[in-house]
Amino acid sequence: MTTALRMPEAELSSRLRTAASQTFGPSFSNVDTMVRRSDRADYQANLAMGLGKQLKQAPRVVAEALIAALDVTDICDKVEIAGPGFINFTLRTDYLSRLLQHVSADARLGVPVVTPEVVIIDYGSPNVAKEMHVGHLRTSVIGDALARTLEFAGHTIIRQNHIGDWGTPFGMLIEHLVDEGGESGAGALSVGELNAFYRAARAKFDADPSFAERARNRVVLLQGGDVTTLALWRTLVNASIHHFSKVFQRLGVQLNEADIRGESFYNARLPEIADDLSKRGLAVESEGALCVFVEAFKTREGETLPLIVRKNDGGYGYAATDLAAIRFRSSELHGTRMIYVVGSPQQQHLAMVFDVAQRAGYLPSGTRAEHVGFGSILGADRKMFKTRSGETVRLIDLLNEGEERALAAVSERNADLDLETRKTLARQISLGAIKYADLSNDRIKDYILDWSRMLAFEGNTGPYLQYAHARIRAIFRKLEPNEALTIAALNIEHPSEKALALALVGFEDAVRAVTQSLDPHKLCSYLYELASAFTTFYEACPVLRAETTASRASRLALADLTAKTLERGLDLLGIEVPSRM
Repeated sequence: MTTALRMPEAELSSRLRTAASQTFGPSFSNVDTMVRRSDRADYQANLAMGLGKQLKQAPRVVAEALIAALDVTDICDKVEIAGPGFINFTLRTDYLSRLLQHVSADARLGVPVVTPEVVIIDYGSPNVAKEMHVGHLRTSVIGDALARTLEFAGHTIIRQNHIGDWGTPFGMLIEHLVDEGGESGAGALSVGELNAFYRAARAKFDADPSFAERARNRVVLLQGGDVTTLALWRTLVNASIHHFSKVFQRLGVQLNEADIRGESFYNARLPEIADDLSKRGLAVESEGALCVFVEAFKTREGETLPLIVRKNDGGYGYAATDLAAIRFRSSELHGTRMIYVVGSPQQQHLAMVFDVAQRAGYLPSGTRAEHVGFGSILGADRKMFKTRSGETVRLIDLLNEGEERALAAVSERNADLDLETRKTLARQISLGAIKYADLSNDRIKDYILDWSRMLAFEGNTGPYLQYAHARIRAIFRKLEPNEALTIAALNIEHPSEKALALALVGFEDAVRAVTQSLDPHKLCSYLYELASAFTTFYEACPVLRAETTASRASRLALADLTAKTLERGLDLLGIEVPSRM
């Protein structure tokens, strides 16, 4: 049989399906083969367990029948049945060599381009007139990693920064801006003093009844489209966007001003949403509000929960805006997959919105909306991460602290480097540490922000992976000037070479796992396993001092491919790789 240039999991799965179809009939041609890496062999397939139940046969009998029909002699040294019916595969080293030569010559490292979708990713989403804080870290970092990975896979990505730029608080904020000199008094906002501005406006609103009345009147003017009020509102929005842009740039997150489509964008569409839901018979009046009752969600008393589209005062809430956004993203942006990177506390709200959107036809058949929830960042006390005074930590302050700590570590390890080089390295390491600490955890869980662990150069950390890459690149700086890398010479002999080869051909599976599950930690786990496999290989197999010229060339090719894979994988996570550390 001619071997297609597919990675082992895909190749073994394809051949097992062919064997299942030949043995048990065409209806089994799409069976889930459950091929996975295994510590008992190179790969293991568990499909005989499920097939045994369907066929009412012992799994080992099913496994024996599959193996009898299976043609894998060109890619496997050994195929065995283990335990109650597991099928274990040991791959041929020449098959792995051919695969690695293909991957090495491929700019995509063997990852095929998928059938593309238009994927809309909603992440970032800070509020106008408030500075970004540590609570915005996870949505930004997770959303950015998913956008990068899905884009690499071949999808068309539309990033959406759904900022909070509309609502009743803006009456208070605009009126305070008027007191501060209007547009001419907005200079302080451009230097990041948004929190102080917001606190001053809130304090004035709470303490001064006349100011509060002016603020409420200003809301009416804003919603009515008063030109002067809209100009003041735009001043606030522009100052905030300037702040957001600086933080996103500093964080290395791919969100820019063109990606902003805030709540205000949908404001004119909200009456149409309310009318449409009413005409469809989905929305009904309840205690003066317009609601859609979602049967799947109940109160503790067993009553059906309402999704409030229009409040009893005539105003519109988040539900109406979210429904308008889904409708726009589907009908005008033509998104077929919508990903909402929003904290887990919003799970019920989004589930209700998605339910109503489907019933209203805003999510047509073949289009899906997915909530990518995430936990909280905790301090050492396992409570919400805050400053010593109990205030929310500004995101820019977190980034500053990370760079300061990283600079101290870099200066201690590399005192011979000039200051600017150390600062650049500190920025790369601190961002790598912050992002990897976030992304390497199961996103649904809380995690503790621990600087000493995050910035460590050992263990499952961002700096460890960055260092692993830099150490490989250091090998190539020692080559003779005219020594060329020969990919075709790649050969696998030592067990640690095979272990590294098996890790390298797993990159496609790791990327696919993230695109399907939207869990970046699966790519992090893969990269850590790859770096660990390289460390074992490097300790067992001399590269520059290899026993033969052929071994030296082969091991250099393995090292180069490992560095390329680490670099590409970390880039998908939004992490830079310094060439020297």
